[in-house]
Order: sequence, then C-alpha cells, then structure tokens
Amino acid sequence: MPTAHAYALPSADGELVPTTIERREPGPNEVFIAIRFAGICHSDIHIARGEWGSSPAYPIVVGHEIAGVVEAVGTEVTKHAVGDRVGVGCFVDSCRECPACLDGGEQFCKGNIPTYNSIGRDGLPTAGGYSTHITVDENYVVRIPDSLGLDVAAPLLCAGITLYSPLTMWGAGPGKQVAIIGMGGLGHMGVKIAHALGAEVSVVSQSLKKQDDAFRLGADHYYASSDTSAFEDLKGRFDLIVNTVSADLDLDAYLGLLALDGTLVLAGLPEKPMTFHPLSLHRVRRRIAGTKNGGIRQTQEMLDFCAKHGFGAEVEVIPAEKVNEAWGRVIASDVRYRFVIDTSTL
Repeated sequence: MPTAHAYALPSADGELVPTTIERREPGPNEVFIAIRFAGICHSDIHIARGEWGSSPAYPIVVGHEIAGVVEAVGTEVTKHAVGDRVGVGCFVDSCRECPACLDGGEQFCKGNIPTYNSIGRDGLPTAGGYSTHITVDENYVVRIPDSLGLDVAAPLLCAGITLYSPLTMWGAGPGKQVAIIGMGGLGHMGVKIAHALGAEVSVVSQSLKKQDDAFRLGADHYYASSDTSAFEDLKGRFDLIVNTVSADLDLDAYLGLLALDGTLVLAGLPEKPMTFHPLSLHRVRRRIAGTKNGGIRQTQEMLDFCAKHGFGAEVEVIPAEKVNEAWGRVIASDVRYRFVIDTSTL
C-alpha cells in the first residue's frame, strides 16, 4: 500500500505532529490523488478536539478542503484521468440509494462517509487532507477548472459550497436584499458569491475592522452588530440572511431584520442551543432554516460558477510546520480569510 506524509493530532489536547499514513491502492472505480493544497476549516479543530460531541480515534488526520492532481486511476474509472486537477470535499462516499443521494443531496445521506473521522466501505478509518495523497471513489471527486488556482480552490470545497448552497436554494439574485452575518472564512465567500449572483449584499459583523475588505469583495453595505441602532435601521430589510458565525446570537433581533417571507439560514454551528420567540416568525411569515455544505453535483456547479466569475477564496498559504500556529490563529479569528497548507512541505 502507498504511504503518505501527513500531520496528525495525537490527542484532544495535543499539537499536530508529522507522521506517515497508509493509503490504499486505487480500486477499479477509484482515483489516487496527489494533494497539492489543503484548507484549514474551523470544523477541523472542533472535530479533532472533540468539541462537537465527537470521539475521534487518535491519532487523527483532518482536512476536507482538498485540491490536487490525479496520479493514478482504477481500471474502470471514466470521469477522471491522470493529470486532472481535482478536489475532494467534506465526504468521500454515501449509500447512493436513499432519496437524498438519488436527488444529488449526498450531504444529507444517513450513510454519508466524512473525509475523516469515519469508517470507509473498506472498514478502515478515513483520513483527511493534511497529507500528501488520498484515494477516493471517482464519483466523490470534482473537477477544478483550469482558471482557478489550486490554492484558492481548496477552501471552496467546504467554505465555498457551504455558502453557495443556501444562497442559491433561497434565491439570492437581482432585486434581492441579502445579509451575511460574519466576515470570516465562510462569510467572505458569502459576500463574493451573493454579489456574483446579482444580489444587493450587506455584511453584519461584530466590528468595522473588515469593512474595507467587504467592499473590495463585493459588499454594498456594512454594519457593526455592536451598534444597536443598526438593528432599528434595518428592521424588515432583508429577503435572506445567512449566519456564518458560531456565536450565541440574539435570534429575535436578527429575525426582526427579515422582510415578509424572509429566511434566516444558520450555516454556523454554535456549541450551545439557541432560542427565539415564535412571534419573531409569525409577525411577517419568516423562516429559520439549516444548511449543510452541498452534494457532488452542486459542488461542481459551484466550482464552475466561481471560475466563470473569476474568483476563489482569499487565502494565506502556509508550510506544514506552521499548522499549529495557524490553528491558534483560527481560534483567535486572526486570518484573512482561509489558511491553506502547501502539502509539498509535509
């Protein structure tokens, strides 16, 4: 079996360390990918440290924002060829038979197999993108357009699709007022995508420190949530609000910003339950909705959309030796806007 260099977390309170892991030879329908770049998502940290109720089997190799090049293919592969630029996102398999899978919503499949911290069809633990290689079924691999750099494409496999999915699902586009809560790894992609879809885009963030960035990336308006007067001024304004932060928000205050038939979508995952008063929904037929990345078909659609409009993620590329420092900075919200590991340094 081929080996791959990787960075693994040995325990919940430890630091990531260099290691080697085994990757399987590609089966008939699988591709063997040389990973070039791997994005660092905050969920990597939450899951690896057991903060979302998970109990990882240590050591754990995380990473689900993977961009690379096909190095070998199985005998029956038809969708990808050696040399293709490809990506792997939050999951590497699903049951393929349930209504969600048949409808292109594999992310909702109860048999969904995450890219790491899971057990694959072969009975072995899955390991993620903080590594030099990965073997994946061809049906769960997407094509990265030539016009997108692999470094800026990697975060699209989670941050990009996690915002593209709700923005398209709930109709962001010309004539729509869209607000993005938070201006981080998810939020900055929300601004870019909503702007490219033709919506009028507002950012609501804790402070004004990222205001210039927001305008540069396509926002039309920017408001500080610390300014309580903004909530009065914006009452009933938005058709769609996408929350990208994991903080404990005052849901009633944000629901009050929705227009008739407006929707508040929760993309961020706080550790504790959130509450709201039903009157916040009843007054003008508002909705609260959830979202979860996207299926393979929609992920490919998102990559093609980003390529068409000429943008990827805003990234800071780092060598592997700085991954622990990067995790600390992610926790401190000190990144603009996604760390990406150059896996040639593993």
